[in-house]
Order: sequence, then C-alpha cells, then structure tokens
Amino acid sequence: MNINWVVLIIGGIFESLFAMSLGKMQQTTGKEMLWWFVSFMVCVGLSMFLLYKSMGGPHPISTGTAYAVWAGIGAVGTVVLGILFFKEPVTFWRIFFLSTLIISIIGLQFTSSLAEQ
Repeated sequence: MNINWVVLIIGGIFESLFAMSLGKMQQTTGKEMLWWFVSFMVCVGLSMFLLYKSMGGPHPISTGTAYAVWAGIGAVGTVVLGILFFKEPVTFWRIFFLSTLIISIIGLQFTSSLAEQ
C-alpha cells in the first residue's frame, strides 16, 4: 500500500469526523456549538486536502477511485460514530449493507492496485 492510500484513508476518517461535528452542532447551543462548528471546519478542510493530496504525487490514485473510497470510508465511519455517539439503531440490514460497502471499498483499493502494475 503506497502512501497515497494512507493519506486517503486518513482523509476519509476526517470526513466521518466532520459529519459527527455537524450532528453535535445540532444538539448544542452557545459556545459548545461554536466549538463543534470549528471542529467541523477543521475536519472539512483536512478531509478535502487529504483527498486532493492522495490524487497526486508519484503514485496518484485516480479521481473516481479516490473519491469513491474517500466517501465510502466517510460513510462507514459516520454510521459507526452514529451508533456509538448518537444511539442510532443497530439492525441486521444496516450492518449487512455496511459490510457490503466495506467489501466494495476494499475491492476498489485492490483492483486499483492491480491496474497500476
């Protein structure tokens, strides 16, 4: 796995964190809401920057693959954070489709690596 994939994964994690910050902003007021807004802005900036960086350098990830993997990591992370911090339901079908999303992300990474060889 080259460094661009590591950068992309970290960017996807920050995408989950900016979504969580939005959720927390809706639940708070005053200074606490302001801090969640700052967290949102920092996480959005870092997430987008890391997505951008993963598509450059000596081993760039194609735009379509990078965006799909980034969004998928963000989606998976957001669902997990929703379950842990917002008491969202854990149902068979949510976990089933979350698992298929994870398998798809791994498949995109694997097939992209094969295409580069």
